[in-house]
Amino acid sequence: MAKPFRKLVSCVILDLDGTLLNTDDIVSNVLSAFLVKYGTQWDGKAAQKIVGRTPYEAATVIVEDYGLPLSTDELLSEITPIFSEKWCNIKAQPGASRLINHLRCHGIPMALASNSSKENIETKLSYHQGWKESFSFIIGGDQVTSPKPSPEIYLKAAKGLKVDPSSCLVIEDSPPGVTAGKAASMEVVAVPSLPKQSHLFTSADEVINSLLDLQPEKWGLPAFEDWIEGTLPIEPWYIGGPVIKGFGRGSKVLGIPTANLSIEGYSAILSEHPSGVYFGWAGLATRGVYKMVMSIGWNPYFSNTEKTIEPWLLHDFNEDFYGEDLRLAIVGYIRQEANFPSLESLVAKIHEDRQIAETALELPQYSKYRDDQYLKSSPQQQSS
Repeated sequence: MAKPFRKLVSCVILDLDGTLLNTDDIVSNVLSAFLVKYGTQWDGKAAQKIVGRTPYEAATVIVEDYGLPLSTDELLSEITPIFSEKWCNIKAQPGASRLINHLRCHGIPMALASNSSKENIETKLSYHQGWKESFSFIIGGDQVTSPKPSPEIYLKAAKGLKVDPSSCLVIEDSPPGVTAGKAASMEVVAVPSLPKQSHLFTSADEVINSLLDLQPEKWGLPAFEDWIEGTLPIEPWYIGGPVIKGFGRGSKVLGIPTANLSIEGYSAILSEHPSGVYFGWAGLATRGVYKMVMSIGWNPYFSNTEKTIEPWLLHDFNEDFYGEDLRLAIVGYIRQEANFPSLESLVAKIHEDRQIAETALELPQYSKYRDDQYLKSSPQQQSS
């Protein structure tokens, strides 16, 4: 039975940085290199303070929090050229192009409203083919008197689309953006760009983990049609390494023997992929290729302090294989990471995920990756 609409909308207004583009990684990399020059280190603690802010506001926070011997204007003059060189490397957030293409193909009017300057916005958009042309209206923080969290930018975006603000759905990654959207009397979906921050988005109408989890039909918009048997095909990605001992709760607590991989050397890859449940194929060099379902994230039930990757090879092994080289081809997505009221409900959901993965991997869309050469190559072959 179809779920009732939360509220019917007719257009979508999107934020850019952190929502459609993974700007946070670029900011972190640039600041990490820059602050060394002044004898300090980027620790990420200011990230929450600067997300969703204008460049000037963010620079002010950095100057104050790190005690830099610079004015805000001086910092901006030094660091802006560095950022300009990096914009070409910004990757789209998972699901961003899919969402833009989907809305465009169904004739849903879209606007882009960002606290970045209009020139900055257009520079970033130029590296993503077809994006700029998809928006009927684009507005930057330098085109309003008061940037987010003021509602001004969203009200002007609605005016630019020639629609009533109440008919707009805003998609945002930051608390200032959510505040702005709600103050403009719009419906707001929050997609937090920083981890473990959902508690800061209580004013949003819905909080999702990534754009992959957006369900447009909840708002009376056309539903995505690319889900297959409860799974979403994704661009395959690969990760591998020796199997290590994990938290010791897979077999002992859950009755589910996961084969843990070290995240050392893979933090950049993991940061690009939203927390959630994925599936694909797992290759053990001396044993073969097996179906696999896995979680990526902080496992909220156990309150992990770091993002981990925990694959479950869907095969009954008679022995452990710690130290053996494990290679994963991740080909599909099942659901976002979630917390559970009890251990029993968590275990039940994991087994449901297994069933979905096992069934889906029989489909040609996914089964073709079983023969991927990456799964069968040794570490020596990969490095040669």
